[in-house]
Amino acid sequence: MSYDLVVIGSGPAGYVCAIRGAQLGLKTAVVEKDKTFGGTCLNVGCIPSKALLHASHLFEEAEHDFAGMGIGVSKPKLDLKQMLSFKQEGVDGNVKGVDFLFKKNKIDAIKGTGKIIGAGKIDVDGKTIEAKNIVIATGSDVTRLKGIEIDEKRVVSSTGALSLDKVPGKLLVVGAGVIGLELGSVWRRLGAEVQVVEFLDRILPGMDGEVAKQFQRILEKQGMTFKLGSKVTAIDTKGKTLKASVEPAAGGKAETVEADVVLVAVGRVPFTEGLGLKEAGVELDERGRVKIDDHFQTNVKGIFAVGDVVRGAMLAHKGEDEGVAVAELIAGKAGHVNYDAIPNVIYTYPEVASVGKTEEELKQAGVAYKVGKFPFTANGRAKVNKTTEGFVKILSDDKTDKVLGVHIVGPDAGTMITEATITMEFSGSAEDIARTCHPHPTLSEAMKEAALGVDKRAIHM
Repeated sequence: MSYDLVVIGSGPAGYVCAIRGAQLGLKTAVVEKDKTFGGTCLNVGCIPSKALLHASHLFEEAEHDFAGMGIGVSKPKLDLKQMLSFKQEGVDGNVKGVDFLFKKNKIDAIKGTGKIIGAGKIDVDGKTIEAKNIVIATGSDVTRLKGIEIDEKRVVSSTGALSLDKVPGKLLVVGAGVIGLELGSVWRRLGAEVQVVEFLDRILPGMDGEVAKQFQRILEKQGMTFKLGSKVTAIDTKGKTLKASVEPAAGGKAETVEADVVLVAVGRVPFTEGLGLKEAGVELDERGRVKIDDHFQTNVKGIFAVGDVVRGAMLAHKGEDEGVAVAELIAGKAGHVNYDAIPNVIYTYPEVASVGKTEEELKQAGVAYKVGKFPFTANGRAKVNKTTEGFVKILSDDKTDKVLGVHIVGPDAGTMITEATITMEFSGSAEDIARTCHPHPTLSEAMKEAALGVDKRAIHM
């Protein structure tokens, strides 16, 4: 069978690419090795983790916050089996939605393991498919720690941490990045003691330093503990409890930390295994990512790659934008992704969101900038809702006032960051945000006040 476009992988980058290709009149197929569509994000990543974050937050609110609002309830009882069922219902709904969209757009969904056997040819479990254009969208896999075996029962990756059959008494999280903090916060809310070990001397590598410091304080107040500048070198699984050897990152004497479950969340790596890339002559970079040019094309004509398998942030929405762009380029249109305006969100409570440059990056680049900050303690809606932790910070160019970066710690930060992203997409200034009428009382007014603060004229502080 012959196609204009064949996408390998049906995660956010892959299925969006296929849909956009079909919309543009390309005869399109998707090859997927797993039983369900949607990739890591829909099945064992973004979607199920958000379901558990939502449910666990409501559980904690019911226990600690309802009484203060005049809502009398008895102490909530955890039904973990039902909570996991709630999570799975959300996953199933999203996965079926992708299946529906494939049918609606007349995309052939081919189940099986795809292997590129040359330019324009893919083998799927012994059957050859021809394609004028191939897009690799195979996503990423969890990073393993040398000498530590993940069994997804007691030593788990993010996948296993989404399906624990009981709340661990003690959870040790290895890695203070987005995944470790999100899943750690889920199980802390449900009753686990959570300790986070991080190799660096700070949490959230790559995030704005001031944001990371304040956010760590908030998480510590919630009950999480942190051991920074440390590494887990081994885990003894023989006993009833796990015994992790934790050493200073700079070297020194190891200590033993006991835990019921260890979550290894030290990042993700591109998934290229079994794709036949070496045989097909497709080049990889030093980090195992598929090398692409500015139009997502590999060194082999007609073979493209997008999403977690290529350079850049491993974010579903970044992959979706790349999927749309490459489909449009293949169809002869002007597909493009603005990598300076890709937002990033951590869905803990409160949330953390950012877009653009951090203060550290601007200082390193020698860019003169102005700062406007506004705390949620001075926001009317946050005050009345008693959700006052955190702040909005806007960084703008010292001469032009163009917004260079926005960083938020606070309630609903993930929604609020979109305003900043749109501003940056259209090269807007802090003054543009400041002079835009924001509805009252809303959390978004903190964005306006931070923009006013760039020029030292915030109203409510």
